[in-house]
Amino acid sequence: MIGRLTGRLDFRGPDHVLLDVNGVGYVVFCSDRTLAALPPVKSPVALWTELLVREDLLQLFGFLTVQEREWHRLLTSVQGIGARGSLAILGALGAEGVARAIALGDAAAVRAAPGVGPKIAQRVVNELQGKAPAMMLMEADDPLIDAPAAPTAHPAPTEKAAPVRTSSAQSEALSALANLGYAPTDAARAVAEAAGDADDTGGLIRAALRRLAPGE
Repeated sequence: MIGRLTGRLDFRGPDHVLLDVNGVGYVVFCSDRTLAALPPVKSPVALWTELLVREDLLQLFGFLTVQEREWHRLLTSVQGIGARGSLAILGALGAEGVARAIALGDAAAVRAAPGVGPKIAQRVVNELQGKAPAMMLMEADDPLIDAPAAPTAHPAPTEKAAPVRTSSAQSEALSALANLGYAPTDAARAVAEAAGDADDTGGLIRAALRRLAPGE
């Protein structure tokens, strides 16, 4: 199993990159969002990876964070969602957006991904909603990019800083609500709903509590 690759970005294609690792070139397929966030060609970069093994096929898929890779694994466990479908969903929503959509039961958000129909989107929400709390509790990590972000041609790396902080606040808020005795699925939905009201832990907890106990 190849779980992570660190090397030099030699080529960026429409749906993949070529990563040179000690003279060996690995073709790694990525979502549109991940491709946009990568530094310029010839820069050092690292990606978490998932290896797809079939009788007639070996393909590597790359992700900037562990959360993104774990959501990929969960998404591809849903019947009708292959690796490319998972990348389409992650490219449209991002790992944090997927967590929010599934916690809220928002099949319409999942359906916004190219090639994902209403039945498949609803199936994703139905099958993964119970797993959203555990995913939201995963510790936020920084993207595995070792080079400075590209200046104006690739604005996405700058935009990723805030979601990382927000993800950490959401996981801390979810943990706090679980300690208060709220059911994981209820807490996850409340935190996801409150994400637009605050991006710090204290604010998220207060906003989520207003949704969980509106009369208090």
